[in-house]
Amino acid sequence: MTPAPRTVLIVDDEAPLRRVLERSLSREGYRVVSTGSAEAAYSLLDSERADAVLLDIHLPTMSGLALYLAMVHRWPQLEGRIAIMTGDAEAQEVRSWLEQNRCTVLRKPFNLREISVWLEGVWRVRERETGNG
Repeated sequence: MTPAPRTVLIVDDEAPLRRVLERSLSREGYRVVSTGSAEAAYSLLDSERADAVLLDIHLPTMSGLALYLAMVHRWPQLEGRIAIMTGDAEAQEVRSWLEQNRCTVLRKPFNLREISVWLEGVWRVRERETGNG
């Protein structure tokens, strides 16, 4: 039996970027779920299991940094499987937050290969932790 494809949740309010990521990751064989808001992402996680999350920092009504903390509090298995996407990685608020919260940062603009490499690393860690895939 073929294993179910891994699911990647994309949370970014920039629809064009979401579409590019959706297409790219779908072509790589991932199941992709995406949304443009923090609230919708949090609700989605109630019904959808995500194996990894690509999370923008700047969302319309809630910071992606706050959403990250809410997600790992409620779903601790996501810790280490969430990458923050931002063009403001050097902003003081972001640097201070990252000093307190260990998290992968993907700096915009990024190359799609960076996303693939990060996901491959997430799967390798998961396989070591579980002894399988």
